[in-house]
Amino acid sequence: MLKFRTVAMLAGVALFGSACGGSQEMAQEEQPMSWEEFKASAIKGDGDVFVVDFDIALENEQALREYYEQNVASAGHGASQDGLAVYYIGGDIKWSATQARNLTYCVSSSSFGSRYSTVVSAMNTATAAWEATANVNFVHSSSYDSNCTASQSAVLFDVRQTSDQSYLARAFFPNTSRSGRNVLISTSAFTPSRYTLAGILRHELGHALGFRHEHTRTSASGCYEDANWRALTSYDKASVMHYPQCAGTNTGDLVLTSLDKTGARALYP
Repeated sequence: MLKFRTVAMLAGVALFGSACGGSQEMAQEEQPMSWEEFKASAIKGDGDVFVVDFDIALENEQALREYYEQNVASAGHGASQDGLAVYYIGGDIKWSATQARNLTYCVSSSSFGSRYSTVVSAMNTATAAWEATANVNFVHSSSYDSNCTASQSAVLFDVRQTSDQSYLARAFFPNTSRSGRNVLISTSAFTPSRYTLAGILRHELGHALGFRHEHTRTSASGCYEDANWRALTSYDKASVMHYPQCAGTNTGDLVLTSLDKTGARALYP
C-alpha cells in the first residue's frame, strides 16, 4: 500500500523509502519479531484482510502467519549484488509469460462514483508506464466495472475505493489468491499532494508485478523489511518502489527510473 509517513517500516513489505549510508549495505536481520508482535503490527483491513508494510494485503490470519514464517521468522535470499528487486521465496514471485500479457482488471464504477473517470485515466497512465518498458500488458475489462468486487472471477484483479484507511493505496503480489488481488485506493489519495494518483498507482502496480520495496535492500534506509528478494539491478534510491521518507532521493512524482526499466525488462523480457 502506499502510505507515506516518517516512521520505520515493520518487517514484511512496505512502500517508498530507501537510503544508504555509503556502500550498498545489505540489511542484516536482527532478532526476529515474534508472531504476536508481528500480528499486532499489521493493519486490519476490510473483512479478514491484514495489511503489512503499509501496502501489501494478506487475505486472512492464516496468510498473515504464512507470510510471517516465510519473511520474518526465517532468513531470506537478499543479495546486494546485482534498483529493482523481485519478491523471492525459492524462486521469483512473478506472472508467467502468458499471464503477464493478459493482466485483466476492472475499476469499480459504484465505489468511485464521480471519481471513476479520474481513476480510469490514472490507471491507463500507470499501466502504460510498465507496458512501455516490460513485456506486460494490462487490460481494463470495463464490462465488469459495474460488478467489480473481490469475487469477480472474470478479471485477475479489481480496483476499488476505500475510506478512513491509514494508507493512500495498497496492492498485492502475483502469488496472492483472487480474493486478495485488489488495488484499493483510499479517499485520501485524491487530496492534492506531491504525488499524482497515476504516480501512486505506478508504485502499486509494481507490487502487482512482483517488485519489492527498494528500501528493504539496505538497513541504512531505516525501513528494512526482510531478505526475501532478488536484486535485478544495482540499488536505486530514486526507484518508483522506494519510499522517499526512507532516505530516498525522489523529490517529485513517483516515476520509473532508468534502473526500474532495466529491472522490469530483466524480469519480463
